[in-house]
Amino acid sequence: MTTILEPEVREDEVATVAGQPGADRARPDHLDLLESHAIFVMREVAAECERPVLLFSGGKDSAVLLRLAEKAFRPGRFPFPIMHVDTGHNFPEVIDYRDRRAAELGEELLVASVQDSIDRGRVADPGPEGTRNRLQSVTLLDAIAEHGFDACIGGARRDEDKARAKERILSFRDAFGQWDPRNQRPELWHLYQGRVRTGEHLRAFPLSDWTELDVWQYIEREAIELPSIYYSHRRPVVERGGMLLALSDWVTAGPGETVEEAVVRFRTVGDATCTGAVRSGASTIAEVIAEVASSRVSERGATRADDRFSETSMEDRKREGYF
Repeated sequence: MTTILEPEVREDEVATVAGQPGADRARPDHLDLLESHAIFVMREVAAECERPVLLFSGGKDSAVLLRLAEKAFRPGRFPFPIMHVDTGHNFPEVIDYRDRRAAELGEELLVASVQDSIDRGRVADPGPEGTRNRLQSVTLLDAIAEHGFDACIGGARRDEDKARAKERILSFRDAFGQWDPRNQRPELWHLYQGRVRTGEHLRAFPLSDWTELDVWQYIEREAIELPSIYYSHRRPVVERGGMLLALSDWVTAGPGETVEEAVVRFRTVGDATCTGAVRSGASTIAEVIAEVASSRVSERGATRADDRFSETSMEDRKREGYF
């Protein structure tokens, strides 16, 4: 891989500098550059790998991945299917959005079910209110083996967690799906090596250089629809471990806990048993952007119990095959 596509610049993004030669020439902004590189990575993975797949959770980052895939490959079909690793404890708004987007795009949607892994005895059931997040690693690796995938395109970003900050844009997994942070390939000058041996695979992260703020600014620019829970709404919650968990079939008030009707939104989506809401009146994209710009805690650090309270670090989970 030796070149990066020049970013496309829209007519409404023409920047001028008075008094300078060529002042009327269009100049790309930082979102154009991030978009261009992400499309480049996605196209190169599709070109170099025999059987890639795009991981789609229904969250904001994977929604951006879908838009980038449209820009990279339309008017043709995506050169890969879309796959969701479903814990079975997801917010209904997110599942509805996932199915609707896949249908609108006319792309193949695969669902790898953690419940199926439990039923087959591949993983132990943590109980009705136990988090299934960590169990996704086994379900994902089984799906990779079943479908013969050699690359998984995901929406992870470096600002989410210090372990993800160690990861390269192309992150390699051995025949057991494990990641070794000490054994990564150099990526100087945006040169990537995507070759893997039989049984190995790679994870590709086109959004590695994006921040949460970049993602929201891109969502605003591209008018990307998201699940409604990303915006302010009222719902019953219970405070647990300093987090606001939404009541559901899998989260109920325990002894000494009080149910509160609160105005909240979600910064990230995942297993409902470990994904907390934040108190927020941000009901528009502009208001969310202002809120994110003033935040000093990452969305996972603030609202994911599996990151805040787990005895197992993200790095250890990634060594086991986690996203």
